[in-house]
Amino acid sequence: MARVMEFYNKHKLPVLIGLFIISLILPFVIKQALILRYICTIMMYATLAGSLNVINGYSGQTCLGQAGFFCIGAYTCAACTKTLGLNFWLILPVAGVLAALVGLLVSLPTLKLSGVYLSIVTLGASEIIRIIAQTWTPVTGGALGIKQIPYPSVFGMEIFRPKHYYFLFLIIGIAFLFVTSRVLKSRVGRAWMAIREDQVAAKSLGVETSFCKCLNFMYGAFWAGIIGAAYAPFVNYIEASQFTTDTGFNVLAMVVIGGQGTLLGPIVGSAIVTILTETLRFLENWRYVIYAIIIILMMWVRPQGLLGATDSILAGGKIRKKDKAAEVKKA
Repeated sequence: MARVMEFYNKHKLPVLIGLFIISLILPFVIKQALILRYICTIMMYATLAGSLNVINGYSGQTCLGQAGFFCIGAYTCAACTKTLGLNFWLILPVAGVLAALVGLLVSLPTLKLSGVYLSIVTLGASEIIRIIAQTWTPVTGGALGIKQIPYPSVFGMEIFRPKHYYFLFLIIGIAFLFVTSRVLKSRVGRAWMAIREDQVAAKSLGVETSFCKCLNFMYGAFWAGIIGAAYAPFVNYIEASQFTTDTGFNVLAMVVIGGQGTLLGPIVGSAIVTILTETLRFLENWRYVIYAIIIILMMWVRPQGLLGATDSILAGGKIRKKDKAAEVKKA
């Protein structure tokens, strides 16, 4: 994996161009609608996991409530397009903004929390959002959910086939990667990473930690809301059980397996977890035991994830071992 990442870093531009060309050709090569639907699911989860990675991987906050923001985006799109008859493309950014505002409400009372305490609060917030969606019958349809969500249309043509949604999720994914890469290189992105490394030191250097942490939560929630809005017409039916804690832990597993603090890690993680989910579906709830074992092994063998840098702070154990080996050789 280290050699793969080294090759990628040396030939970044041609690799990205090649991947982009392959992604454009792929839906015309694969004819089976079911396989394309699986690929669409992977792309959808890649953006959702990437939005969580911005919070957990780049600012060091521990959020377990990404399913709640995802739920807000999905229900906003479904309710506004089905009940109010509004245009999907108009609702798409609105869903993201609404999720970001809820993200702000969640982050404000948790500014002084970290670790397991922050995790519990965000997990509770996600469950509150899901329960509201399950009980607010006039808006969300209650336990029955919202059925027959209108398909989006482009120039009068309805988007309803997996091939169409493939390009929708591809565009959203590329937009997320491009915007996030620019944000991470900006002053705000550097402030997020400074907070991740040492919040006290960052504050002493003039970083407004409270403002940056709130902004980080809002940014991650915004993209979760966007992809949630795109997810609603894709499945054509949503109800509260689709946004349980299992969904949140699945997304977390994607980030951990792929690599926190990397843009490409959540993409690899989403592919692995989605393929495992479909392959091990016959095991029902036992497949979550397999997820847990994989995560434990990852944290033990490669804590920085598959695409995480070998010299990252998460790989401290290996670095310390190398340092000790070097000291022994010198002696």
